[in-house]
Amino acid sequence: MRQQGEQIITSLLDTDKYKFSMQQVNLHQYPNAMAKYRFKLRNRDIDLKPIIGEIREQLKMVAELRFTDSELRYLSTEPHLSEDFISYLADFKLDASMIHVDSLEDGLDIWAEGPMLKTSPWELYVLPVVNEVWYRHNVEEPDFDEGRRRLMAKIDTVKNGPVGFSFADFGSRRRFSKAWQEEVIRTFKLSIPNNFVGTSNYYLAKEYGLTAIGTMAHEYLQAWQGLVHPLDAQKAAFDAWAQEFRGSLGDALTDVIGMDSFCELMDLYLVKQFDGFRHDSGCPDKWCEKLIDRLEELGVDPKTKRAIWSDGLNINKAIGLYKKFGDRIETGFGIGTNLTNDLGYTPLNIVMKLVELNGRPVAKLSDSAGKTMCENPDYVAWLADSYGRKKEFV
Repeated sequence: MRQQGEQIITSLLDTDKYKFSMQQVNLHQYPNAMAKYRFKLRNRDIDLKPIIGEIREQLKMVAELRFTDSELRYLSTEPHLSEDFISYLADFKLDASMIHVDSLEDGLDIWAEGPMLKTSPWELYVLPVVNEVWYRHNVEEPDFDEGRRRLMAKIDTVKNGPVGFSFADFGSRRRFSKAWQEEVIRTFKLSIPNNFVGTSNYYLAKEYGLTAIGTMAHEYLQAWQGLVHPLDAQKAAFDAWAQEFRGSLGDALTDVIGMDSFCELMDLYLVKQFDGFRHDSGCPDKWCEKLIDRLEELGVDPKTKRAIWSDGLNINKAIGLYKKFGDRIETGFGIGTNLTNDLGYTPLNIVMKLVELNGRPVAKLSDSAGKTMCENPDYVAWLADSYGRKKEFV
């Protein structure tokens, strides 16, 4: 077990791939955008206030990090990242004055505010820091033997599962610890290399010779609500992505307003810009049926496209979806907490979301109740009403 106070984030690469792709679009297309991000703990019975001091200290240490020459050379091998963006990263540092950690009566208030280029990266450092500090203080002797038993059970399930099934690690933000995530992906790589296709974490991808996986997150699509008229934001975001990456990183996130809205937006042009579509809320079966139906309506063979699931998955759920849809559409699975925080302890349900851009509120209208996070309820009500979903959010 690591000692309290030991530095958790030791590399700025210890974050998810999509942070870099979104940051590149930010740099090229809206470099002066001002953003606000807010942390939220969804567990009702957990008090983070006793660990506020160590969280602050850990985040100060993150702000001292810089990209190394080796890390920049590694990122330069990513064909979708431009030379000028790599040059930007060479001079990049986080600003500790833009991240705030305060104690409230009912918990912690963590938020980042400032230029989006400087504040967006904080999310993927704040979340693993909060997780690891919490477990350091509350699990004196972690039961890694139990974690390894559960890990081997997952591996046995995959080995005995259907031919062709594969998955990736999406577990950085809610991991038990950095060391445990590292052990998990190292074990997968050695035990089931044909099934384990990579990780969203750039640092671990670099260290273990894995494929780094990821495209966009909700914050990217939400940001456009502060850049254009909110009802034009989805289309503007997808068009800008296609212009930026010219066919690379072709997986679109479908639930920033909801799958029904996405299907209305999806025309032949959009379908030809993207190879895959990612599910992150709502019924995974209904979502895929809607996707397949819309592709067929457009005259597109679903087998030429990819459905990607990433919402609260475990190995068994992923295999079930593969069995149901694997012969109808290409599939992909990103599994998070159940891979990197399954030692028998209650996982923290924490998020850090974009809530404002350029002084305007932004929101996602998830297909799952409880995932909406916005500081302006009137805006949520207006946005939901505009898409015929007012009863779900008011």
